[in-house]
Amino acid sequence: MKAAGRAEWTKLRTDAGNAWLTLGMVVLTLAVGAAVAMTSRCDTTGCGGDPVRLGLSGVLVGQVVVAIVAVLTVGDEYGTGMMRTTLTAVPRRLTVLFSKSAVLSAVLLVAGTVSVLGSLLIAGLVQPGRGFTEEHGFTALSPTDGATLRAAAGSVLYLVLIGLLSLGVALAVRNSATAVGIVLALLFVLPVLAQVVADPDWQRHLRQISPMTAGLAVQTTVRVDDLPIGPWQGLGVLALWAAGAMTAGGWLLRTRDA
Repeated sequence: MKAAGRAEWTKLRTDAGNAWLTLGMVVLTLAVGAAVAMTSRCDTTGCGGDPVRLGLSGVLVGQVVVAIVAVLTVGDEYGTGMMRTTLTAVPRRLTVLFSKSAVLSAVLLVAGTVSVLGSLLIAGLVQPGRGFTEEHGFTALSPTDGATLRAAAGSVLYLVLIGLLSLGVALAVRNSATAVGIVLALLFVLPVLAQVVADPDWQRHLRQISPMTAGLAVQTTVRVDDLPIGPWQGLGVLALWAAGAMTAGGWLLRTRDA
């Protein structure tokens, strides 16, 4: 397992494309979060804003890059035929699966932590000048605050789970473009349907099962009771999607030829 893990780490870090994409994810997440923080305003008490979620808005965009990075860790190997070499060197296919998922998770954990903490730091500096002050009912944004800490840790886990979901889909379909398309459809189609459906009960159910809408509920720190699903329960829904994709991808990896 250690040798397989080192091999996967070597492949990931020596691929310039993956390195640049991971760096791009961090920069994009920080940039979008900063842009939202600098353009949001709260001019009156009870303005209804959620400063933590606004500061973490970049995660919504960063997840797309995470999906691409995760898909390419598998798709590139299938595209070049290197997967045959990998499976020849490591015949136990579940070892390959666990090694890829462990290395990807570690990289996304570090990149996600930098992105999330950086976003909160920027938001904490910018938002008081945009009206998010004690006069309007907001305390100073602190990562050690219970709700903020939950939103921060949950956002990092969210990015890791998006990576594992994408990895599982890529293993199942073995084509990078198709896998990215499927993942983006899973993330964005259900929220769109929830907006289109007129029935409030169906809207709520669609939000509860949507991997993105349910998963990002963990970022909410204001009016949590109004959410269609609780913060940790929502992240659990995303975890089930990721587990399902990894199970399907792992089973197909074991039963199909390279």
